[in-house]
Amino acid sequence: MRRDGNWRAQRFYRDPRHGKLMGVCAGLADYFGWNVTLVRGLAIVALLWFNVVTLAAYLVLGFVLPTKPEALYDWDADEEYWRSVRRSAGDTFRDVRHRFRELDMKLQHMEGYVTSSRYDLDRQFRDLES
Repeated sequence: MRRDGNWRAQRFYRDPRHGKLMGVCAGLADYFGWNVTLVRGLAIVALLWFNVVTLAAYLVLGFVLPTKPEALYDWDADEEYWRSVRRSAGDTFRDVRHRFRELDMKLQHMEGYVTSSRYDLDRQFRDLES
């Protein structure tokens, strides 16, 4: 991400480099962390149902949105971080819940070891070695 404040990774850009027509669907997919094929499919369905409104909105976004800068991110890890932040709330919650479960299991294992007779035996062996 550029440090001078001109470009922001959280901003909605159109991405013609990864897009098919004007890069609006690719920009939407990048901004929300969605699959670009899914966004394109939804755009086609919307074009079939709401043809004039969808076409007008697409064209307005195509001309109004700024193009995604080539040097938006300083390095690949920066881009990966911003992609992970944009994931859905359900995915983020699931990852956090999974991490807490892993930590809880490790804590249970440590508590079991510390309260066991094996811990006392290991401590006595360490005392003998010193």
